[in-house]
Amino acid sequence: MAVCARLCGVGQSRRCRRRQRHNQQDQGSDSDMDEEEGERIVGETQSVTGGPENSAAAGPSVAHEAAAEATADSASTVPPNPQSLLDLPPEILVEVFSSLPGTELPNLALVCKKFRQILNTETIWRRRCTEVLHPYRHILGLWQPDIGPYGGLLNVVVDGLFIIGWMYLPPHDPRVEDPMRRRPLFRIHMWESNKVAVECMYGHKGPHKGDIQTGKKDEFSTKCNQTDHHRMPGGRQEEFRTWLEEEWGRTLEDIFHEHMQELILMKFIYTSQYDNCLTYRRIYLPPRMPSDLLQPGLFKGTYGSHGLEIVMLSFHGPCARATKLTGDPNVPAGQLTLDVDLNRPVCLPDLVHQRSIEELSRLVLGMHEEAQREVQNPDVAPQGAASEGAVAGGAGAAGLESAMEAQSESPQPGPSSSSASSEAQPFVLPLGVMTRNEVYPRTCKMCFYGTGLIAGHGFTSPERTPGLFVLFDEDHFGFIWLELKSFSLYSRLTDRLAHAYAPDMERFEAMLRNMQSWTS
Repeated sequence: MAVCARLCGVGQSRRCRRRQRHNQQDQGSDSDMDEEEGERIVGETQSVTGGPENSAAAGPSVAHEAAAEATADSASTVPPNPQSLLDLPPEILVEVFSSLPGTELPNLALVCKKFRQILNTETIWRRRCTEVLHPYRHILGLWQPDIGPYGGLLNVVVDGLFIIGWMYLPPHDPRVEDPMRRRPLFRIHMWESNKVAVECMYGHKGPHKGDIQTGKKDEFSTKCNQTDHHRMPGGRQEEFRTWLEEEWGRTLEDIFHEHMQELILMKFIYTSQYDNCLTYRRIYLPPRMPSDLLQPGLFKGTYGSHGLEIVMLSFHGPCARATKLTGDPNVPAGQLTLDVDLNRPVCLPDLVHQRSIEELSRLVLGMHEEAQREVQNPDVAPQGAASEGAVAGGAGAAGLESAMEAQSESPQPGPSSSSASSEAQPFVLPLGVMTRNEVYPRTCKMCFYGTGLIAGHGFTSPERTPGLFVLFDEDHFGFIWLELKSFSLYSRLTDRLAHAYAPDMERFEAMLRNMQSWTS
């Protein structure tokens, strides 16, 4: 109820608490009787109206019908000539108090104990929250903004007196272990008499007028009505330098790579043109299944000159997939960046041979050729690998277990043997493989064959290239891009995200298909 009170723009009154303590000291044991009376009044009210849960679940119309019936039933108990509100039954007072502005309710609670006890009824506050939040309750949760190839991650939450849309930004490159950064884009303020104010939070001049449109299902749009608040005195040059400091944590003079400078300037020009007038589409976190290799969810990873990007790791039978929530001009948001075959574990050699890129290429490319032959001849299962039924039939857990058993029985690992032992094993990057993070885990649990998506500028000529998926622990994994001779390190997002999980796997997979169509 305290949260409901804050949403309505009110809170517990200090005078009310002070007066309550004073009365309890003066009356002693009478306070116990008052509490019992309060419970009785609340109980009577809830039993007549069907309880707060039933009233809220049935909707405002049903709640009003129940209240009308309660009023009619209590007519016989109303005194013939009531002299004051105190003479009215509690259920009628609940209806009266429910129609008052939320900011007036704390003052009403100071009138007498009976009013205070009735105002503790959850029915009043639930009804007010339903009325206030109704136009915007559907925008709570996770969303992806339509910002061309760059995408993003927005989390809309109730925060005190406001509903706030927080944009989640990756840490500054290459600090993948740092926490996510948050930036408020808009907020909805609840005022008196059910008035609602939408404010744009973009820019550096404080909140200003905005608007939100919620026409389509699982989609809404924001609009800034005062874009002049986004401008800075120094013009675009000052805006760019400020954005660069916030986005990358450095100045343009600190970035010596010419290609990286072009990518940064391109992103600033593209994203700043929207002026916080954006369309958002709902996204979900994947539900966890018993067969999942680890907890699915959101990770931040390194993508070379493009900096850190956010991906969503999910499991689909024998496959693990990472989908981009933020992207770049080469591979945009919404695309499947990693596709891992959990039925093809890779056995790593000793540390000396791990340092050889040729040895790693031999292992991974051997599995890649095997996978290609299987695609071309689906009726022929490759030797040493999981059966075609396990790969195509969705038996990811069974395939992984059988691969682990095969590895334990086979003393001589090869390109198609398994190395899925859960025990930590030494790991080192091959010489010549570039990485943004010189500090990375030196032990891993499992390695699997997989493919990564690469493309030219503008998502031209996309192709899936073979690589090695490395599972370090529950919160970290990596991917070695053989063709690029590059290593990406991924670290789990630890932020708690409410209203985020998909109701079922079918709904989640449908969302993934829609995400790819948005940027294809």
